[in-house]
Amino acid sequence: MPYSVLERFLRYVQIDTQADPTSTSVPSTAKQLNLSKILLEELQHMGVQAEMTEHGYIYAEIPANVTHEVPNIFFCAHVDTAPDCSGTDVKPIVHTNYQGQDIILPEDPSQIISPAQYPYLLQKKGDDIVTASGLTLLGSDDKSGVAIIMDALYQLVNDPSIPHGVVKALFTTDEEIGRGVAHVDIQKLNCAFGYTLDGGALGDLENENFSADYAVLTIHGVSAHPCCAKGKMENAIKIASQIVDALPKESLSPETTEGKEGFIHPTKMEGRLETAKVEFLLRDFETEKLKDHADLLRSIAAEVLQAYPHSSFDLEVKAQYRNMKDVLDQHPHVVDIAVQAMQRIGLSPTPDSIRGGTDGAALSHKGLPCPNLFAGEQAIHSKHEWVSVQDMQKAVDTVLEICKIVSGK
Repeated sequence: MPYSVLERFLRYVQIDTQADPTSTSVPSTAKQLNLSKILLEELQHMGVQAEMTEHGYIYAEIPANVTHEVPNIFFCAHVDTAPDCSGTDVKPIVHTNYQGQDIILPEDPSQIISPAQYPYLLQKKGDDIVTASGLTLLGSDDKSGVAIIMDALYQLVNDPSIPHGVVKALFTTDEEIGRGVAHVDIQKLNCAFGYTLDGGALGDLENENFSADYAVLTIHGVSAHPCCAKGKMENAIKIASQIVDALPKESLSPETTEGKEGFIHPTKMEGRLETAKVEFLLRDFETEKLKDHADLLRSIAAEVLQAYPHSSFDLEVKAQYRNMKDVLDQHPHVVDIAVQAMQRIGLSPTPDSIRGGTDGAALSHKGLPCPNLFAGEQAIHSKHEWVSVQDMQKAVDTVLEICKIVSGK
């Protein structure tokens, strides 16, 4: 049975696929497989060659319908949703012919999606807007991308007038917790380049993203019984708290930066009197500045520890992902094709930067240039999440146009 991008999207968001950063299993939650299995079934019904791996990844392939040689390309989206906000029992609501008013979510009227807070809504008058009901996120990140790719594949299979080479799809799990392409088989994918569908406003084309490190600061304090602790106890919890408090307050934090400004972001603290740990995200568009952020964190810790002569600290830094621009600059045609595709369907593409990461960044650094295309996602990871149906449809059109351009038509 054929589905429009909206009909697919409404079904997909009702499947709970929330990832779990504390889990060590792959995928991190078994419920992600529920959507992967549905996608596999739908692809097979379409007549698309597809398989699901033990990690919940879906690899799909449509053979070329042109006889000359063209590069294999892929489109990628992730099935999981963020752990930041509940993804259980999502009830999508379609607000047809939106006219610029506040959208009050019925199951929690205190949740109001307002153009004052989300000015892009004012550009969507006349569109059909999809929201959740007020108790959960919507899951547009990235079930918009999933629905867009699935609808585009359906059209490629059923409309032989659309010329294309070999077109592949990759659906991943656990992208929201930084593990999205950890188990991707590059040889199995066997493509020259591709595009993730995991972006925001109409025409957005993201070819640059944060480089990212993860840091763990461990404080080794000195324990003593409270009854006789004077001059002896050096409380690791208090030391860790002082280090966090000593971070810059007017800069270098998510709440004080924008654009291409990086940050040092404490995300978790745990500890006891003798040992405490603080986890940090280090982010910057200039990869070399990540070392500067780690050095600043190290110097702040050392300064605080001067008042605690019998305590010490360790700082462990691990690389997470890197700026896709480092790779895409070596393959400018990949971005140029997306720009041309959007222009052909009447859009004004706007190259942009992501203050975050995507599967595309990791794939780019695995040797597959992969910028990120718009999917309509707005206010992601929150109860205010919303998407324009028309934006999603234009993304479908963009995917099809990319296929045509790569085919040489």
